[in-house]
Amino acid sequence: MTQWHGDKKKRKMSGGRRKLSRGKRSFEMGKEAIETELGERAEKSVRSRGGNTKIKLVRENYANVTSPSSRRTERTKIIRVLKNPVNADYDRRNIITKSTRIETAIGEAIVTSRTGQDGVINAVLLDKKT
Repeated sequence: MTQWHGDKKKRKMSGGRRKLSRGKRSFEMGKEAIETELGERAEKSVRSRGGNTKIKLVRENYANVTSPSSRRTERTKIIRVLKNPVNADYDRRNIITKSTRIETAIGEAIVTSRTGQDGVINAVLLDKKT
């Protein structure tokens, strides 16, 4: 089901009704968000504006984790989701979005990519103190 992301308001500041000068446009259409889960890799290709395509991750087990101290990046298995600041329910459901804290084989990391739009999970390793 598509969503309308238009900005035409139906009421004035005073509370009176406003007559819309036009209808909805296709470029104002949006789509449902893809919630990336832990599991065997599955992706979905979606057409976006201008005929371009976005690869959306449906499920993924691995992340590209970068260590700031050694400046090395390695592909590491994700063990579980520790904390997701977007929604408390996402912690229990193991859903990964940007700024999610994940536990990997090499330590805790924070996700820096938008998994529903980039098609990859990139993360930065956190210090042991944090």
